[in-house]
Amino acid sequence: MSDTPASALPDDPPQTVRLSRPLLRAHVDAAGAERLAEIWETRPGWRGWLSSVDHKTIGLRYLVTSFLFLVLGGLEALVMRLQLAQPNETLLTPEQYNQLFTMHGVTMIFLYALPVLSGFSNYLWPLVLGSRDMAFPRLNAFSYWVFVFAGVFLYASFPLGEAPNAGWFNYVPLSSLTYNTGPNIDVYALGMVLLGISTTVGAMNFVVTLLRMRAPGMSIDRIPVLVWGTLTASGANLFAVPSVSLAFLMLWLDRRIGMHFFDIAGGSHALLWQHMFWIFAHPWVYVVVLPAMGIVSDALPVFCRRPLVGYAPVAISTVATMVVGFVVWIHHMFATGLPPLALSFFGAASMVISIPSAVATFAWIATIWTGRPVFRTPFFFFAGFVLLFVIGGVSGVMTAAVPLDWQLTDTYFVVAHLHYVLIGINVFPVVGGTYFWFPKFTGRMMSERLGRIVFWLMFVGFNLGFFPMHIAGLLGMPRRIYTYSADMGWTTVNLLTSIGSFVFAAGVLLFIADVLYSRKRGPIAGDNPWDAPTLEWATASPPPPYNFAALPIIASRHPLWEQRMEGEGDARSQLTHGYVLDQGREALGTTALEAAPHVILKMPEDSYAPFVLGLFCALTFAGLAFRAWVFTALMLAACAVAIIVWLWPERRLMQREPKPVGG
Repeated sequence: MSDTPASALPDDPPQTVRLSRPLLRAHVDAAGAERLAEIWETRPGWRGWLSSVDHKTIGLRYLVTSFLFLVLGGLEALVMRLQLAQPNETLLTPEQYNQLFTMHGVTMIFLYALPVLSGFSNYLWPLVLGSRDMAFPRLNAFSYWVFVFAGVFLYASFPLGEAPNAGWFNYVPLSSLTYNTGPNIDVYALGMVLLGISTTVGAMNFVVTLLRMRAPGMSIDRIPVLVWGTLTASGANLFAVPSVSLAFLMLWLDRRIGMHFFDIAGGSHALLWQHMFWIFAHPWVYVVVLPAMGIVSDALPVFCRRPLVGYAPVAISTVATMVVGFVVWIHHMFATGLPPLALSFFGAASMVISIPSAVATFAWIATIWTGRPVFRTPFFFFAGFVLLFVIGGVSGVMTAAVPLDWQLTDTYFVVAHLHYVLIGINVFPVVGGTYFWFPKFTGRMMSERLGRIVFWLMFVGFNLGFFPMHIAGLLGMPRRIYTYSADMGWTTVNLLTSIGSFVFAAGVLLFIADVLYSRKRGPIAGDNPWDAPTLEWATASPPPPYNFAALPIIASRHPLWEQRMEGEGDARSQLTHGYVLDQGREALGTTALEAAPHVILKMPEDSYAPFVLGLFCALTFAGLAFRAWVFTALMLAACAVAIIVWLWPERRLMQREPKPVGG
């Protein structure tokens, strides 16, 4: 084999070396594996902690950080439920309640729901795709650091009593300078623009990884449904996030620079904000749901001892859900006086979107019905998710009917639907997925006994806490009120909701305790303790730094079940003999559809640049928040320097000595 070095850029995109003929395939011995470990392993200590670009490390950091935000958002919710447990409570003032419910929504929707799924995808994608790393490792690390700094930025004003206070949807003119003069909305607007940077670069990384970093033979019809879900969500983010980032930037310009984008007196229209926000926020609902549905679609069949029923329809329905999701945003605005034609069109689209969701639901039910279920803790969470998915979907279709929506708008019925979608359809798959992949993360099993207790506490607490909200909404209780009088008839349902919330919180607390205990003292897990069929279970638990010593060659959708399955064909995947790349950090690039070997990708070493650039980006936005223009200019210059250091060519990445591999 002969190689010709390409351009000198060390990362983003990685340097490529085109193949003149296929690489020789071989089995890697112990000495070769040790050499690969030296090449790919992150340095110990704080230097490695700040500079690591390993997708597994970044994925676990996403998971831990997002769970910390989940705890913060949950504590905010519990304080609100104490306020609403009985009539005429005075635990919180109206302004404190406004800040609590705003930060609760911001935390759960933006700082938990998507980042936790990004954690799973970051960790699992290269493993299930048979690759060494994500396409852009440094960009991956940069996305995480910006996410962390954005979360800190949003919470920085909270202890000072100046947190965002106009709801997570931040409607104008309530959020305009006329009615909200403090720094609250400035923090929210700039924090969301900063968070949008993290989301956008992360989405680009996922899309390119799927297109170019799959194992040889893993054609587009053989990728797991988890990959379909995250790919669809990432594609949607590339279109939706710029809309809301622009909206928040325009709002900040209105407030602090004197623009009039949303100023009615200046000739604009307040509904412009709602259009720009909801054209992002409704697809965002599917962004935080579809990867979770992918977790269920891949993990549930393992406990049913059979492949997923209807792989192709489920994959197509995943894409269809997101496509239709971009034409239903106006159902959040049915009560704003829009023309009847618009109401009819978007109402019909809101009904149609239930069809692809139903396809996935029936596929899960058929998989359970035709399989031989093994009742382990992850199965309980996935089966419970199916029930919650149906309840949340039905309540969503109800609000698609315009006359009914007029009655339910801004009531607790909408709050109930939102929680069934964003918690029931996100948290349950996430917790189930943690129990399922915990052996792969740590090499140890979580407690089966505690896991079942966690499930029943969470399942009973969730339904006790959030189902009565439907009734409260039908009784006329408006959302976003901080107290109510005893003669309104809402006392019982609010007390039940508060009790259920604490039961659910007890389940989450026990789950976290189980994670912390099992991480060090759980039973040792084998490489594939669940007897699962996908590629991540072909590696050690936890995986080595290089993932696969010899990159596998895939011949079916279930490479670890090929021997026992009919209809998979005569071809067999090669899991221990494959493509060997050991001349530095190298990965194999493949073609987009058929996954044929195409290029050698020269992957970057660990680097401080993503952390430093993320820090300077956050400081730039801090300067904008304080309107410290000189400081802002200095931080922008520091960002430019960090980018130059990031892109500076590294000589060792430009060198490649051809080395034939025998086997």
